[in-house]
Amino acid sequence: MKKDKIKIVTIGGGSSYTPELIEGFIKRKDELPIKEIWLVDIEEGREKLEIVGKLAKRMVENAGLDWKVHLTLDRREALKDADFVSTQLRVGLLDARVKDERIPLSHGILGQETNGAGGMFKAFRTIPVILDIVEDIKELCPEAWLINFTNPAGMVTEAVLNYGAFEKVVGLCNVPIGHIIGESEMLGRNSEELFFQFGGLNHFHWHRVYDKEGNELTNHIMDLMFEKSKKIVENIDNIPFMEEQIRDLGMLPCAYHMYYYLQDDMLEKAIKDYEKNGTRAEVVKGIEASLFELYKNPDLKEKPEELSRRGGAHYSDAACEVISSIYNDKRNIMAVNTRNRGALPDLPYDCAIEVSSVITAKGPMPISFGRLNSAARGYIQMMKAMEELTIEAAVTGNYGKALQAFTLNPLVPGGTIAKELLDEMLIAHKDYLPQFKIVIDKL
Repeated sequence: MKKDKIKIVTIGGGSSYTPELIEGFIKRKDELPIKEIWLVDIEEGREKLEIVGKLAKRMVENAGLDWKVHLTLDRREALKDADFVSTQLRVGLLDARVKDERIPLSHGILGQETNGAGGMFKAFRTIPVILDIVEDIKELCPEAWLINFTNPAGMVTEAVLNYGAFEKVVGLCNVPIGHIIGESEMLGRNSEELFFQFGGLNHFHWHRVYDKEGNELTNHIMDLMFEKSKKIVENIDNIPFMEEQIRDLGMLPCAYHMYYYLQDDMLEKAIKDYEKNGTRAEVVKGIEASLFELYKNPDLKEKPEELSRRGGAHYSDAACEVISSIYNDKRNIMAVNTRNRGALPDLPYDCAIEVSSVITAKGPMPISFGRLNSAARGYIQMMKAMEELTIEAAVTGNYGKALQAFTLNPLVPGGTIAKELLDEMLIAHKDYLPQFKIVIDKL
């Protein structure tokens, strides 16, 4: 039965994204009868939690709402009887991301937050923590929905489904939203007049676009895309795709496909940027520091415009929309990470995919995307196998599985280089990899 008042918990509440989350709830005040919002963090995040929590309280008060905003380091206290739990955490904080980017780049290999070696190590650190949170949810608020936008969102979602044995999870990414906004603008159309059909994996999906009469606009967008090179994602350099390759695919790639289809160009650009400016993580640390200085201002009572520079625009708004869609059974269509259930028949039925889905009170109902052509099918099946191995290694600490994942990942050279890079990163991240302790001790 639908509750009259709801409790929402955000784990990683001290995140710089939290003001956008609060803004999203305020925008939906007539759809969501919120009673209390709990912002949870860990001891290392206490200061940021206090700063962003005070801003959240000012935002709610400024909106004339009576919601109670609680700040706590006690996750279990917060989770008791929650209706929705969102996770936006970063295990090891930004310093871990610096290592994820710097160590591969020092070997002349792409270092990126969610792709390649860096993405796999983010999964190794994050998945055990998320599964621990899931155990608390199953005990303290088993009817709650988990809305995850912690990266790598697809692998985290699959781990929760298949290792956490918890079905009420939705994974989110802001990249599809970026494409919807950017491509609607390119067409000079309102996005609500269009249907964007996404299918693939998190940060590795394709899409097609249709108008309300059912006419496909995919090729027209390709025409515009190759006429005007437009940046879709804030933290990815815009290098034009090879037109012949994209035309042959017959689908629009996502921004992260640049790392795969334009691997040499992206690596060269990343190495030059690294030598000149340091890693993207170091740039983000600077942006975050200035954001938190803004957040301290007692006169600030709304989300500052500068937050859009952080690189995760629309994440939090998407989380709020999913929560409202589930609570109100809105049945609107969003691209989310959920069980495949045959929507992509070229991938396992029970795996997690990123796919356009109807969001109902029972959660996402994926829309069939259909079979992929050879070029897309070959790549995505290899990427899914890499994800499965990464998740298993994250859960078990099995070194062989981790090495297999490294070897399969297209952004990591195979053989001795893969092993040396894996070993160096295991040692660098040892404080956050208890499942690999025996292996690391031997190294």
